[in-house]
Amino acid sequence: MKRILFLLIAILTTTFTFSQNTEYIESVKWYTIQEADKLIKQSPRPLFIDTYTDWCGWCKKMDNETFTNSVIVDILNNKFYPVKFNAEAKGQITFFGQVYNNDGKYGKAHQLAVALLQGQLSYPTVVFLNQRNGKFEASPVPGFRVAKDMEILLSYFADNAYQTKSWDEFQKDFVGKIK
Repeated sequence: MKRILFLLIAILTTTFTFSQNTEYIESVKWYTIQEADKLIKQSPRPLFIDTYTDWCGWCKKMDNETFTNSVIVDILNNKFYPVKFNAEAKGQITFFGQVYNNDGKYGKAHQLAVALLQGQLSYPTVVFLNQRNGKFEASPVPGFRVAKDMEILLSYFADNAYQTKSWDEFQKDFVGKIK
């Protein structure tokens, strides 16, 4: 009887573990700034840049809660080149042909972070880079966003609604997938 009970528990445990491990959890395919710079030249698409710092609690919360939502993952992976960028990164970065450094001029902030965030250093801040008239325009949006709010924001830029509708008008008419 003990053997049968042990065997039954072992089978159930193995089955449960196997079913949990084979469940595919989709995630955002994050690119580096350098990878996105190359990709956008090959096949233009808007950039979504998540600027964060290692010490930012809200950045980590957004990683764990917002960027794991399947609707958000789908939009980011299919409509943007999503980029993770540490605003306090060290070293030299060439982006759109311009060289940026972290020379201490802006405290711990990298020059590229200062440029992308238009001098308003707040974390997390997501930056949308969309092409208009052959040039890229940066639209930084500071602050933590839950998945439902991020869906609206992503859709506004992914579908180029920002070119024809005001933010208030778009929000009023938006029907999202996240409840």
